[in-house]
Amino acid sequence: MHGLENVVLLIAVVVATSVVARRIGVLSPILLVVVGIGVSYVPGLLEIELDPEVVLVGILPPILYVAALETSVPAFKFNIRPILLLAIGLVLFTTAAVGFTLQALLPGVPLAACLALGAVVAPPDAVAATAVARRIGLPRRVVTVLEGESLINDASALVTLRVAVAAAVGAAVDGWSIVEQASVAVLGGIAFGVAGGLAIGFVHKRVRNPLIDNAVSLLTPWVVFLPAEAVHASGVVAVVICGLSLGHRMPTLMSAASRLQMDAFWRMVKFLLEGAVFLLVGLQLRSLVAHVERSFAFTMGALAAVVGVVIVTRIAWLFPTTYLTRLVPRVRRRDPAPPLAAPAVISWAGMRGAVTLAAALSLPERLAGDSLYPRGLFVILAFGVIVATLVLQGATLPTVARWLKVPPDDEKEDALAEASVQHEASRAGQARLEEMAEDAPDGVVERLRQVAQSRSNMAWERLGRADRETPSAAYARLRREMLNAEREVFRNARDSGRIPEETLRQAQRDMDLEESLLERGDL
Repeated sequence: MHGLENVVLLIAVVVATSVVARRIGVLSPILLVVVGIGVSYVPGLLEIELDPEVVLVGILPPILYVAALETSVPAFKFNIRPILLLAIGLVLFTTAAVGFTLQALLPGVPLAACLALGAVVAPPDAVAATAVARRIGLPRRVVTVLEGESLINDASALVTLRVAVAAAVGAAVDGWSIVEQASVAVLGGIAFGVAGGLAIGFVHKRVRNPLIDNAVSLLTPWVVFLPAEAVHASGVVAVVICGLSLGHRMPTLMSAASRLQMDAFWRMVKFLLEGAVFLLVGLQLRSLVAHVERSFAFTMGALAAVVGVVIVTRIAWLFPTTYLTRLVPRVRRRDPAPPLAAPAVISWAGMRGAVTLAAALSLPERLAGDSLYPRGLFVILAFGVIVATLVLQGATLPTVARWLKVPPDDEKEDALAEASVQHEASRAGQARLEEMAEDAPDGVVERLRQVAQSRSNMAWERLGRADRETPSAAYARLRREMLNAEREVFRNARDSGRIPEETLRQAQRDMDLEESLLERGDL
């Protein structure tokens, strides 16, 4: 019962803190970590010890899966070069830089152990950076690069960590074994991801019950993650590939009812899991501090050095890889060099999260020859990197973006493109209507023609003046008032016994669906 109480209290704190964060204009991941740190020092309240398996196996797969579902595959493919340079190249660069820095500070600790901590702190969080980027309206391409990086960098960091830990505990590690492990992890993960995408897509295509469709979707991350990990392939890569595959084909795999329900379901799951992750990170401080083997002064000095290296390596990597690759004519023709503001803002979006702490907690207790090393110090350093990057970079990223004057996407251009495609879609819909409408009543056909024309008109209306109410906006405003009046009539009829509860619920569902379309302006 105590565990259930902790879960309920954990969710309650996540919800309350997220509400407060939105009210005061603070990023919820930052406030959740701060609240978790404070709560960790309250005896008897939410005393939860974070098991690394809970994060790496229980929480990470669904978070990565829903992020992959929402990622544009064409945009991901177009930006694959900068994504891989960050997700693989920068991870290895950061691992080496942090490892050699720690070796200089702790000469008695084997380099392999220091590199293991480098791999732990190398990957930025899959949640924090993109949440900030979307909130402050960074360009779509910047968001795509950050999302793509966060989808892949956990896999590269965990594979690097696996190799470093194997060397630290005395396993034979040479160049061939490193290549072999990396190949099995990556290629195996891709194979499991592709197979999972085909198999789960086959199931979705044949299921018409929204509840079963959502149950299948809920199981999918673990269905591909666990078998991949069982054969030492990368479960992270498998989940990402599977999510990208299913997300790209989702319009043809599921019914409209299933897609609507799945979208609402995954948004809630994502909100709760992401919030719980950052709160759990903060809750670990008290127990972590108790296991630090070095003095406070040395710990703070080492933390400052590691945080500095983590931040500087990202900046030092971004600019050369962004502009030197454009010296290749084919790259330059396909993708001209961006303004300095783009790599600058990406270089400052390096917040770490729960995967870093979970990976740190998975570090072995002893090294080769059963020798001890300052594991407690390593874990507190990982925790400190999370807090420092979240507070320092996460809190200042909006200011940095404004100072750099990062140009946002052109809303007019987006609206024009949408209107053009919507016009083509309306014409295609009307052409199909004329083919199929032979036996339909004239009134029905005319009404459908008006719906198609109305959708096309609304798309063009978005190009008009923002200070003037469009016909579609006026329609939505008045229709909402009508729906409120209709709901009141149904509610009174239910209360007076004229209709059963089931009739009210069905009518309410129909009106809610219509109002949800009004929110987007699609009616």
